[in-house]
Amino acid sequence: MGSLDVKDLQICIIGAGMGGLTTALALAKEGFRNIRVYEAASDLGFVGAGIQLAPNMARVLDRLGVWDEVARNATVLGDISIKDGHTDRELGNLKLDYVQTQYGYPHMVGHRSELAKALFGGCKKEKAIQFFFSTAVDQINISSEKPSFMAVPRQGQPKKIQTDILLAADGIKSKARVAILEKVGAKAEVEDTGQACYRIMIKREDLAYDPELIELIDGDRATRWVGEQKMVIGYPVSDKTIFNVSTAQPDLNFAAAPSATYTTRGSKSTMLSVYSDFCPNIQKLLKLVPEGEVCEWKLRVHQPLPTWFYRSTALVGDACHPTLPHLAQGAAQAIEDAAVLSVVLSRLIDSSPRAIERAFEVYEKVRKSRAEILVNLAAITGTQLRLGEGAAREERNKMLASLKGKKGESPDKWTDENTQKMTYGHDCMQAANEELNKTHQIGSSSF
Repeated sequence: MGSLDVKDLQICIIGAGMGGLTTALALAKEGFRNIRVYEAASDLGFVGAGIQLAPNMARVLDRLGVWDEVARNATVLGDISIKDGHTDRELGNLKLDYVQTQYGYPHMVGHRSELAKALFGGCKKEKAIQFFFSTAVDQINISSEKPSFMAVPRQGQPKKIQTDILLAADGIKSKARVAILEKVGAKAEVEDTGQACYRIMIKREDLAYDPELIELIDGDRATRWVGEQKMVIGYPVSDKTIFNVSTAQPDLNFAAAPSATYTTRGSKSTMLSVYSDFCPNIQKLLKLVPEGEVCEWKLRVHQPLPTWFYRSTALVGDACHPTLPHLAQGAAQAIEDAAVLSVVLSRLIDSSPRAIERAFEVYEKVRKSRAEILVNLAAITGTQLRLGEGAAREERNKMLASLKGKKGESPDKWTDENTQKMTYGHDCMQAANEELNKTHQIGSSSF
């Protein structure tokens, strides 16, 4: 049995994205005193696109004391409009006035950098958390009871780090995932989805000349414009000073790129050509993107993993369940991972490697199937919203039309009543505590 006080366990986190930051903060809030975060970038940068702030995410962030800051400049969505991308004709509309009452928090949209700032600010208030920026992680070894890795600073000598617990929030290119799968004799190669996306932030002053575009940024609405094999979503962020636009279209520019390439400098003329058959408002928005600032992301996933952990090492976020953006749950699911990890580790029976492994078993039981269901629903939504002409699209449009004025079944799972209940109504920390109670783990979570 481990003799070390559980809260003195050394915990190393790889990656300072949403999953890594939330994991560090949640563990510190649970009283862990030795948390180290390793990030290859020199700083967080505080850049990025818009982000969906769904009630299941808000519930966790509120408990961690950062929700008020996140929500301050975010937009409470009043409705979601789904339109024909070619004609701008509304196909369906879901009013969201019930969300706050039903789930305890509104559905909001914000800037990714504001979420990162709030989480990082929360972490900096915790003496238990140390950050090591400009430090890559390599040579991950999970063969022994205590995992180890090489911390490789951009300046200075590499150093071997041994830790009690290793939590890898290192994204879809995760080296820890590779190490875990090697140990269990499995593979889960990163897969192309055949899709890519442009992510665009348009300043209010750049569209102020156009009454139709001002109406978009002044509204409390997220709009999807859908067409064959492509779509666009837009909504206001940062106290309505920025209009966020994200697209999804066939992956053409990455066809000959190396498998490690996920982003490329895009061509404005190519982007405009891809959406040349979309409505005038989309044309006007895309034309506002400055030449040289077009960037395209490749959308990649991998098949469900056989496991999310090995011994004292576990995966977080995109390292274990990368998802397409069509359900707006990518960051939320990483944050749920972090929250559940903080609960199961806070209730460790002792500090032994076997106790840590048992905690990870509960983590996987609570999180894995749920995350995989949502990943699948995101893929289904992407397929449904990018249908070409035919009976399937006609049926889809009939279902979308039935949304007007009421909740119900929807081919867009983001607006589907049952999917929202499953997604927004879930309290991941409560679920973790309930599962631990079933397994007779001793101790109690602070949350």
